Amino acid sequence: MNDHALNINKESSTKRESNGGISSSLLKKIAVFIPGIMLIGYNIGTGSITSMAKAGANYGVSLLWTLAISCFITYFLIRIYGRYTTVTGERALTAFKKHLHPSVAMFFLIGIVTATCGSIMGVMGIVVDVLYVWSQSFITGGISALSWAVAGVIVINAVLWTNKGTLVDKVLSGLVALMALAFIINFFLMMPPVADMLNGFIPSIPVTTDSSISPMLVIASMVGTTVAPAMFLMRTTLVKNAKWTVENLKEQNLDAIVSTTLMFIISAAVMAAAAATLFKQGLTLENTSDMIEMLRPLAGPGAVLIFVIGIAAAGFSSQFPNIAIAPWFISDIKNNDNGLTHKPYLWIMTGLSLLCLVVPIFDARPVFIMIASQAFNAVILPGTVLAMFYLANQTSLMGKYKCKPWENAVFALVSLFTLGMGFLAMKSLIESFM
Repeated sequence: MNDHALNINKESSTKRESNGGISSSLLKKIAVFIPGIMLIGYNIGTGSITSMAKAGANYGVSLLWTLAISCFITYFLIRIYGRYTTVTGERALTAFKKHLHPSVAMFFLIGIVTATCGSIMGVMGIVVDVLYVWSQSFITGGISALSWAVAGVIVINAVLWTNKGTLVDKVLSGLVALMALAFIINFFLMMPPVADMLNGFIPSIPVTTDSSISPMLVIASMVGTTVAPAMFLMRTTLVKNAKWTVENLKEQNLDAIVSTTLMFIISAAVMAAAAATLFKQGLTLENTSDMIEMLRPLAGPGAVLIFVIGIAAAGFSSQFPNIAIAPWFISDIKNNDNGLTHKPYLWIMTGLSLLCLVVPIFDARPVFIMIASQAFNAVILPGTVLAMFYLANQTSLMGKYKCKPWENAVFALVSLFTLGMGFLAMKSLIESFM
């Protein structure tokens, strides 16, 4: 984020409460993980929850292998992207524009921002649908989805426009912690057999009777939501704003390990919970809000409440990075350091936040759209892999920090995997729409 938003406020970090408050050294340790927390907030949104829940409901935990491979690729790529910025001081789009071609940078800027606009609509659509169905359990008729959406837009803009120091960081960190806790608790409440989970790490393509969506589209959406192209470009902005250099490579690598490990744990918990309830009962998932009515008799009201809290935290934690992507990438491609408190950027984010109202106003059903949009990420993913593959091997840019032979071997395998996923995603999207 901006220079203030990615650093713990120095004054508050040195204050000591009379009962022995938090030390500055502890706050510095927490601050190391702020870039990773931002990535978790972006990565684990309702799109990810929908894909994982759909996979769990339809195929049990048989696709854990897809999630494991996706998280490893994510770790590898955010590590390389982050290292590039610590060595060169350049963000991704600046580097693509300067060392490849301006059209490459513009392709990613337009493509990812456009896709993110769809994500903003879908994320809020799913969140408010879940909240509306849940509210019916204690209010006759429930609180309308549009009311929830309007309230959400007000809260988002209140945080953005009053962003003093680390407010966004604190809000996002709290939401990520709440989301992780909610889904992990749900996992232990509804844990499937350990043997099934271990078998899920063996690669296989499941057989399904659900003709509405193919297994390959679900797999592509899982890859697209976990190995998200925007996340790698965003990583370079977060690293640069954190003022990390080659002296911080250890922190950068540790942050990458912690963030991707948490991504796997949270996503696997959602898949396992759906597998232990919906899949076990032979139920498929069409709308995320359906899980409330399905979970209530299977797991009880406590599990439903925890699920709702997790969905809401996931949605709002991903909306902040979603809305910030356009300013971040515009700043990147223009190679300036304007932060999110820059007035023109605030107005851009306010305009983007209004997209949250689209789904409830038009009463759309966003689950298939979200899965399709995540699968579309898999279509543009190979470009982000190949572009950094080239740059990270340039001695003139990276010097002794250019890719090692084993990293190039992994890069080659990742390139083949993402190209294959991109082809399958495009094929599945065409078949699904037809």
